[in-house]
Amino acid sequence: MSALVYDCDGVLADTERYGHLPAFNATFEEFGLPVRWSDTDYAEKVKVGGGGKERMKTLLTPDFVAAAGLPTDRDALDEEVARWHRRKTEIYTGIIRSGAIPPRPGVRRIAEAAHAAGWTLAVASTSAEASVRSVLELAMGTELAARFSVFAGDVVQRKKPAPDIYAFAVRRLGLDPAAVVAIEDSRNGMLAALGAGLACAVTTSAYTGEEDFAGASLVVTSLGDPPPEETVTRVLNDPLGVHPGPWVELADLAVLLTAGDAAVAGHSGTPLPDPPGSAPPAPG
Repeated sequence: MSALVYDCDGVLADTERYGHLPAFNATFEEFGLPVRWSDTDYAEKVKVGGGGKERMKTLLTPDFVAAAGLPTDRDALDEEVARWHRRKTEIYTGIIRSGAIPPRPGVRRIAEAAHAAGWTLAVASTSAEASVRSVLELAMGTELAARFSVFAGDVVQRKKPAPDIYAFAVRRLGLDPAAVVAIEDSRNGMLAALGAGLACAVTTSAYTGEEDFAGASLVVTSLGDPPPEETVTRVLNDPLGVHPGPWVELADLAVLLTAGDAAVAGHSGTPLPDPPGSAPPAPG
C-alpha cells in the first residue's frame, strides 16, 4: 500500500508568513509582551525545531522575563507559554478560516489523484492539531480532508528534525516506510522524513528556499498546476532523474518509491516506541 504524507505549514499553504507570523504578533500584543517579530526575525524562528510553543520559548531570556513581569518558576513559565499558544492558535485558525491564505499549487490535485489510486493520505506536523485541521480543510475541502489521517501537535515528544512524528504515523497506519512519500518544505522536515526511512519530495516555501536539501528525492518550487490555474514548477534538484513536466504528477512521486532507496540510504532511523498514553488519531 502506497501512502502520501504531507507536512502542513509551508506545504499545504504558505501559512508561516501570512498566518503564523501575524498570529504570533497579535498574541504578543494581547498579552502585553514587549516583542514583535519582523519578517527577518521570523525567518530565523522557523528554523527552531518543534512548533509554536518552542518558538515562543526562545523569548524567555532572563532580561525578557524581567521586562515582561513573568514568573521565574519554570513550571509557571511553561503554563504562561501554553496560555499564549492557545490564544495564538485561536487567532491563527481565524486567519485560515477567513480564506485569506490560498492553498499552494498542486497539493489538492495530487491528493485527489492519490486517493483515486488507492493511496493512503495523511498529514504529519508538529503544529497544534486545531491549526493543522483548519489548513487541511482549506487546502483539500471538507470531503477530501476527511480521507486524511492527522498526526499533529504533542502526539510525540521530540519534534522535527527528529523522525518521531513520521515514524509514529507510519506505525499507526500500518505502512511500510519504503512505500511512503513525504512532502516537506523545510530542511528540518526533510531530515525527519529521511530519519524515518521515507522518500521525501521538497516544495520550497517562503522562508526555506536557501536551505540545504541534500538527501531529498526531488526538490521543486511547488507541485504546480495545469490551466486554468496554471502554475509551472521549477525543478531545483532531481537526483533520481524523475524529470517532472511543468507540474508534478502522482506518477512522478511513485517513481520516488521505486528509486528511493538511494535517496534515503544512511538516513533511516530506528522506530521509537509509542509515547505513553498515546492513541491512534482518527482519520479526518
